[in-house]
Amino acid sequence: MANKSTAEKLATIQKGYTLEGATIELGAAIVDGELHKEAQVRLPLAMMNRHGLVAGATGTGKTVTLHMMAEQLSTAGVPVFLADIKGDLSGLATAATGSEKLTARTDGIGQVWAGKTFPVEFLALGGDGNGIPVRATMTSFGPILLSRVMELNDTQESSLQLIFHFADKQNLELVDLKDLRAVIQFLTSAEGKDELEELGGLSKATAGVILRELINLEAQGLEKFFGEPEFDTAELLRTAPDGRGVVTCLELPTLQTKPMLFSTFLMWLLADLFEDLPEAGDLDKPKLVFFLDEAHLLFNGASKAFLDAITTTVRLIRSKGVGIFFVTQTPKDVPADVLGQLANRIQHALRAFTPEDAKALKATVSTFPVSDYDLEETLTSAGIGEAVITVMNEKGAPTPVALTRLRAPESVMGPSTDELIKSTVAGSALLAKYGTAVDNVSAYEKLNGKAAAPTGEAAPGEPPVPGSAGGSQADVDAEARRIEEEILGRPSSRPAPAPDRATRAEPAARAPRRQAPEPAAPAGGGLMGDLTGALGGALGGGLKSMVRSMGTQLGRELLRGVFGTSSRRRR
Repeated sequence: MANKSTAEKLATIQKGYTLEGATIELGAAIVDGELHKEAQVRLPLAMMNRHGLVAGATGTGKTVTLHMMAEQLSTAGVPVFLADIKGDLSGLATAATGSEKLTARTDGIGQVWAGKTFPVEFLALGGDGNGIPVRATMTSFGPILLSRVMELNDTQESSLQLIFHFADKQNLELVDLKDLRAVIQFLTSAEGKDELEELGGLSKATAGVILRELINLEAQGLEKFFGEPEFDTAELLRTAPDGRGVVTCLELPTLQTKPMLFSTFLMWLLADLFEDLPEAGDLDKPKLVFFLDEAHLLFNGASKAFLDAITTTVRLIRSKGVGIFFVTQTPKDVPADVLGQLANRIQHALRAFTPEDAKALKATVSTFPVSDYDLEETLTSAGIGEAVITVMNEKGAPTPVALTRLRAPESVMGPSTDELIKSTVAGSALLAKYGTAVDNVSAYEKLNGKAAAPTGEAAPGEPPVPGSAGGSQADVDAEARRIEEEILGRPSSRPAPAPDRATRAEPAARAPRRQAPEPAAPAGGGLMGDLTGALGGALGGGLKSMVRSMGTQLGRELLRGVFGTSSRRRR
């Protein structure tokens, strides 16, 4: 390739970043060591649902880049989700003050700067922090994500799927950890041995291992992350009265002790959005941009089912108007199938102190288009607040690679005061909705007879809960055969029950379950066809078909999503 002059390189960048629609302004290009504010580098707002990667070594400015992008997205009316791991992003709620150094930087890149505040909502996982508590029910979280938190192997993960399947079928609501523990204890008891045998792929020994891991989670204090009221992910899509997008900051001060929970919970938020949002097609701007920090935690040691589910979610959620930006140190932290879907790249400096660092550097360079830069040298010499950028233009083609000095945020680059955060939380409309945990009747109460037991027989068509009075095992088996035949359209493979099976006598509660709208039946092709294929691969043979809930109060179709998450709302 012939050597280009500085003017030719500059012209290439200027032409490549001349865009027609609304954009996120990233900064000014550096060419041959000189900053050129006439060569502005920008990202089309309409292309932010093509996902992206913000990478770089520790201390190179990734968090400030997220901060600056979040401000502009909010101004454009786009809601933003940020995982605020260090607490620095809470500064979005506080206007920054100028200085001579800041003015010199902003003038140099052609940025018109003014201190501003932005509409921020503060959340805390399970109430572990100052923000509004975010919880999920166990049934919504699903077996694949829970297996990730519990670090189960593939066999144990498949067994956990069967346990969730059993709970779904028997109207045993899994709200918190004690509910799942009660179901497993029932299946491993003398009373539940028949149901355990019918599950086929679930052994008592494996169920015991899962039970021990579950008790270990409780011992670590993780029970507060699961329960009700469950957080509605539609809250992430709000705009402020002035039309700006709300920036939602989720904090977890104790990340170091719960890294797997934190990263997996972020994936639950995405999976829940994926299940709830309608198809949107190409939009002028995304409905939400989701920054997933510490992305390497998500993939380390992940099972194939988990990776398949992430890949499917990333591939399909863009058509619902959601953009995902993975934030990590190097592209090597992200699996190839996911990395290939991240069209927008903002790569901060890398270090090459060790042979492993050098290998990661070469791998990073290989992910960029051919450019006029010596990327190995550029990526190791870039300063703090500088990054190598290529994004997708409005025609769907990559823009020229440009070393860029990034814009400065207009709010505080650091934490807001505790007083401001607490007053913001106290004034939030979400506090009354999610601030206080509730403990409704669910699997634990039903299996342990903790709630008022009904005095009459079960309502017509409503099956008895395992361990409850009012119905025989033969009734349960007959109902199971009916459901299987209805779903599969062929005679049931279940054996006919013996006519003299004894009824169970231990009382248990059976409370009305809240209903939710029935989801539309999946179509044979298109998006749902893709989902069905992914569902089969991710969930395994035991859960490939839909499970119809039993009982007149439950006659709703339950379809678990790509992570085994439940789309049924319990609010």
